[in-house]
Amino acid sequence: MRLATFNMLHGRSLTDGLVDPDRLAAAVHALDADVLALQEVDRDQSRSGNLDLTAIAARALNAPHHRFAAAVVGTPGEQFRPLRHDDDGHGEPCYGIGLISRLPVRSWQVTRLQPAPVRSPVYVPGPGGGLILLHDEPRVVLAAVLDTPHGPLTVAATHLSFVPGWNARQLRQTIRALRALPGPRVLLGDLNLPAGAARLISGWHPLGRRPTYPAGQPRVQLDHILADRQALNQLPPVRAVTTPLSTISDHRPLLVDFG
Repeated sequence: MRLATFNMLHGRSLTDGLVDPDRLAAAVHALDADVLALQEVDRDQSRSGNLDLTAIAARALNAPHHRFAAAVVGTPGEQFRPLRHDDDGHGEPCYGIGLISRLPVRSWQVTRLQPAPVRSPVYVPGPGGGLILLHDEPRVVLAAVLDTPHGPLTVAATHLSFVPGWNARQLRQTIRALRALPGPRVLLGDLNLPAGAARLISGWHPLGRRPTYPAGQPRVQLDHILADRQALNQLPPVRAVTTPLSTISDHRPLLVDFG
């Protein structure tokens, strides 16, 4: 069984700046994951060809179960609004996260996280870049209870705030929400926290410790696969942890193989 998390940068290549659905599908197919959590996912956005990127990724993995959870309606960095309810935003451009499974899904759960109340400085590289003040966006947690060969398993995908301190608060909220679901439990995603902070704040066990950002020469781990210490012994042992370079995104995917 292989679990993976990937901040896909809405499928964009750093080489030519384009979103090509065939290249995206090939990049996801190469991961060969049984469960894949995706962050920075577009649906019906003009910048990514008005495609449903979660559906493309699911087809690439031949995975029958997938769901997209929008965090905002509109285009991040431009104009957007938070969702009012889970099925809001149909027919409009949306941005959020995806969760894909080759394994049967018993149930889905969505948990919404509020944005930080203040703007925060973010460094933007390139000409005209530098430190700019950005409004935070709402965030979302998408969880699924799976039937696996090893028994029930709760997996969850999320992408937490870039605002220091606020992402810690969101991680604690996420842990509380997941504790209501069956164990064992695994959280996958871009937490915008380094490995030590993610482990200490969550109290969960990291299943893979590898730097994932920036993709070319990773220096920090922002992308994590964490397991609840409660019922941790019900998970099979970790056999391998890899962070292959992909043809898309400024992050590397994080893959964990169980024996």
